Amino acid sequence: MARRRNKKKNRKQSRSRLLSLKSGIVITVLLIIWGVAGEWYVHHSRKWLDDKKDKWPAIVTAPLLWFGNPLADITDGLGWTGHDAIYEYDTEAPFGSILFAGAPKREGLNAPDDITIVERSEFIIGWSNKLRHPAWVAYHVTREGKFDAEGKRPSFKKDKSIESSPRPDEYSKSGYDRGHMAPNYAIVSRYGEDVQKQTFLMSNIAPQTPQLNRGVWRDIEHRIAELWTQRYGEIWVVVGAVTSPENSETLRGTNINVPQAYYQVITAQEGMQVRALAMLIKQDVGYGEWAARNIITIDELEEITGLNFNPDLPEFIASPLEAELPSRLWPIRVRDILKQIWLRYRSH
Repeated sequence: MARRRNKKKNRKQSRSRLLSLKSGIVITVLLIIWGVAGEWYVHHSRKWLDDKKDKWPAIVTAPLLWFGNPLADITDGLGWTGHDAIYEYDTEAPFGSILFAGAPKREGLNAPDDITIVERSEFIIGWSNKLRHPAWVAYHVTREGKFDAEGKRPSFKKDKSIESSPRPDEYSKSGYDRGHMAPNYAIVSRYGEDVQKQTFLMSNIAPQTPQLNRGVWRDIEHRIAELWTQRYGEIWVVVGAVTSPENSETLRGTNINVPQAYYQVITAQEGMQVRALAMLIKQDVGYGEWAARNIITIDELEEITGLNFNPDLPEFIASPLEAELPSRLWPIRVRDILKQIWLRYRSH
């Protein structure tokens, strides 16, 4: 009797193990299919994703985004998926110490018509008196940081050299952050405290929603300062605000313009290659937004902003580079993948 009970028990255990194995295989296969589908979905353009969001039910699109975005962030970072905008050439591009190939040039009506160039020691501001914030700011990040970036942050101050510069308290209780254009960390770690203080002048500040400033914008700044420079060396960046003649929103009680969106144009030169990436991010973005979902072509960004970026870049380089739509953020070193995951989830 005892032997018969043991046999029955063993058969039940075998069936249970087999069922668990089959269930595990089914779940694994479903996860792989889900992952592949999510990767395929999120690597489409923002316009395509917006179109499908309107046409497809949320029960389909939400799981694809939920699983596809973090998975693509890893596989893109490893260079396994997606593609970049890269142009290979025979002679060096005319990169400079701060501006890669010239200051953004106004060529359309959407760009402010009163941009004044203000040169700082390690970054350049395209200031607008009408907006009372920068139309754009350009900065350059070297591969290695040379200075301690963990010291006390300076206080925001009015830029006394610019009459229309706001006072810091004009942003108080507005619902908007004092958003750095030339970023604090990248500047202080490369150029030290004296230059860092210049980034806290209000001439380097524009109104950003907290979820933009503390979320996806911060993520991009971290990638530039801590990850991409380690992989590609020097990086040139132009950041700016998207405004239009019809945009009349201002901070409460002031005449400080509130931009509709912000952009970044990021350029690197690796050997005989120019690599470029442009992103356009709206003010009402969510805290958990993925930067890769905001990639556009430089051509599109130029049409939206009315500015010509890198105007000194030879046409045979600029034309294909600016027309290409990347499907990912730039890959990083394998050793930095875990670092990026930690930075991402530390912020959210």
